[in-house]
Amino acid sequence: MAKDFILPDIGEGIVECEVVEWLVQEGDTVSEDQPICDVMTDKALVQIPAVHDGIISKLYYQKGEIAKVHAPLFAMDVIGDSTSNEVVEEPVQAENQTNNNASDVVEDFILPDIGEGIVECEIVDWLVAEGDEIEEDQAVCDVMTDKALVQIPAKYTGTVKKLYYQKGEIAKVHSPLFQMTIAGSAVKPNVDINQAVVKAQTNAVAEKVAPVETQQAAKVINQKAVASPAVRRKARELDVDLTCVPGSGKNGRIYKQDIEEFVKGEVPNTIDTSPLNSDASQSAVQNQTQNQSGGVRVEQIKGIKAAMAKQMVASVSTIPHFTFSDEIDLTQLIALRSSLKEQYKAQGVKLTMMPFFVKALSLAMKEYPVLNSKVNDDCSELTYYNDHNIGIAVDSKIGLLVPNIKSCQSKSIVDVANDLTRLTLSAREGRVAPDDLKGGTISISNIGAIGGTIATPIINKPEVAIVALGKLQHLPRFDESGHVVSKAIMQVSWSGDHRVIDGGTIARFNNLWKSYLENPSAMMMAMS
Repeated sequence: MAKDFILPDIGEGIVECEVVEWLVQEGDTVSEDQPICDVMTDKALVQIPAVHDGIISKLYYQKGEIAKVHAPLFAMDVIGDSTSNEVVEEPVQAENQTNNNASDVVEDFILPDIGEGIVECEIVDWLVAEGDEIEEDQAVCDVMTDKALVQIPAKYTGTVKKLYYQKGEIAKVHSPLFQMTIAGSAVKPNVDINQAVVKAQTNAVAEKVAPVETQQAAKVINQKAVASPAVRRKARELDVDLTCVPGSGKNGRIYKQDIEEFVKGEVPNTIDTSPLNSDASQSAVQNQTQNQSGGVRVEQIKGIKAAMAKQMVASVSTIPHFTFSDEIDLTQLIALRSSLKEQYKAQGVKLTMMPFFVKALSLAMKEYPVLNSKVNDDCSELTYYNDHNIGIAVDSKIGLLVPNIKSCQSKSIVDVANDLTRLTLSAREGRVAPDDLKGGTISISNIGAIGGTIATPIINKPEVAIVALGKLQHLPRFDESGHVVSKAIMQVSWSGDHRVIDGGTIARFNNLWKSYLENPSAMMMAMS
């Protein structure tokens, strides 16, 4: 089947480019990732690769012509796609003729760039069905990338004609996602669908489930069935219909324990508890027990876990790590936070210990800007950043996410606390806006929230340092008079890029950071 290659975003703000040279001709057989052509933007010469194995069927531009971003660049017959051109083209032509008579347009929705470096995503759930009428900006489906759960909005008002993927299948960026009929007057060629995706992801609020008939209410209680891929995989293993499982999470999100409770029969009375369902549940439990006795289970590593694996391998294989550990006495800081906690809680501010760690880190980086730098791949250049975009590792339901608080150097502790609450809540739901995941300059990992005192954190490349916070312990220490007293002690572990930072630098930097945390009054003076 012939597929158009849509020219993707090839640079911030670039909407067109010149075709400098075609590296293939019509009729040539090409392989995935093979260079197809060179294009010149107003910033650089860019080489465009193939995204499939196949045969080039059409080149839409000649050398020297101007190609538009998000428009077809070339067409190719994809190897392995059994659908013939004749079978596909005739219905499409018939549809176009019918729709032209009714002043309607049939258009494929091309899955846009939904994150830096993302080339594919998993279809988690369709929020519409074929034949449904939809509005512009209405949520059409949820997709899971290797970074977050993203909601894809409609580009126009119209009717859904075809869904190209089933739930659980992998969709490719810059390939058709669904097809819809658009009223001729509704077409808006200049709509920036990438902005629409970011807007929908940032402001995504789960729609309320529409009322269903009384006969169905006994079974379908969670029509949208919002759940992560791991949860959906567990549901498939136990042969459980997620629409019948009550979700305990925000907006009805379903977790693994919800499925386990459903299988055991520990569900609300709204679930149909007839003997048929009871037998099915018992059968599912028996099947699960049988599956756990002997044998193996193979699980594909994908999504966020796969991205994390690649990132960590790239980091440890290219960055010479070294670790520096120390302990911090947080007794005074805890007392300060306790005295302010209720006051700010009444104002809607969640004041935890983390905002103090973030702000103290930013203050220390003013004196040691090398900690807020990034090094290029061949370690020939070091870029210093004015903004302190401090990332916070969050253990979310879909994997490890590291959103960052922007411009910490110009924010108060209360501002940092508000940003931290927002990012943590959205990260735990897997709905972090792309901008919140980009541009981090240094990271904090709070392993102590789960347990443990010492760690060897892996640097979030291309950053040059990361710190892990251990759990807070009340330990005996000597005071200035030599008496044993109880102190609130936290172990911290730094990992640094030894190509850029030496042991002396990290020790002096840590001492300054530590002084702010151990003496909150010094931190307040440094902020003035």
